[in-house]
Amino acid sequence: GSLVVNYPFDDDEQGIALYSKSPDDAVFQQLALSYSKENTKMYQGSPCKDMYPTEYFLHGITNGAQWYNVPGGMQDWNYLHTNCFEVTIELGCVKYPKAEELPKYWEQNRRSLLQFMKQV
Repeated sequence: GSLVVNYPFDDDEQGIALYSKSPDDAVFQQLALSYSKENTKMYQGSPCKDMYPTEYFLHGITNGAQWYNVPGGMQDWNYLHTNCFEVTIELGCVKYPKAEELPKYWEQNRRSLLQFMKQV
């Protein structure tokens, strides 16, 4: 897990971690930022220092392929084949948090979700 908003493309022609700009890159960045700005820890860009000390996401967002290459990912497929704008929101460094921690996740992401929905 991580704490970041990832946007297309997740794959690049060379199959390496390299920025892969979609035709709607500016829109995807706006959508991603609308979410991350409302989550202080996400927006700071270094959420998982204990697990990934060198990982940094400027303003809590990343182009998927720049982070790591994912050929055939769902958000790219939806964008290319259905014109659906999809982002992947990673909510925390722990992939499977304990049930008692879920209210904390809600509080950290409630404003982000509302801001994200306003983008429609």
